[in-house]
Amino acid sequence: MAQEILLTAEAYKKKNDELEYLKTAGRDEIAERIKEARSFGDLSENSEYDEALNDQAKMEAKIAQLENEMKNAKILDESAITTEAIHVGSKVKIRDVEYGDIDEYKILGESQANPDEGIISDQSAVGKALIGNKVGDTVNVHLPNGNVIAYEVLEISI
Repeated sequence: MAQEILLTAEAYKKKNDELEYLKTAGRDEIAERIKEARSFGDLSENSEYDEALNDQAKMEAKIAQLENEMKNAKILDESAITTEAIHVGSKVKIRDVEYGDIDEYKILGESQANPDEGIISDQSAVGKALIGNKVGDTVNVHLPNGNVIAYEVLEISI
């Protein structure tokens, strides 16, 4: 069985809109580029044609990926998320016990993770360790390199 993909309602809609665009206008645009490139003549030395075919293959792979994600998607019931404990969908403020650094993260499904924006996956080392903990808990995060970082949970919000 395929792994369930957790998405917010907003992320589900965004992915669905992207999928519909690629399957309609995206395919039409690529088909038009291929048609135009063919009109240039000799296909054996036609870089526009090769580029259009490569773009078509990339787009079809993206369509397949999105279809798979949508098929396995589970929409988070954000109204069921509480601040009693950390869940997928929670925003958390944590403090590095050793250095005192404070970080804030939102924990979402893997396909929505964007560490640059403070969004981490529930499947990441930090995300896995935080799930289920409460304010005041000290959490040991076992990193892939073997190091362990202790964090104190300071705040949980939605």
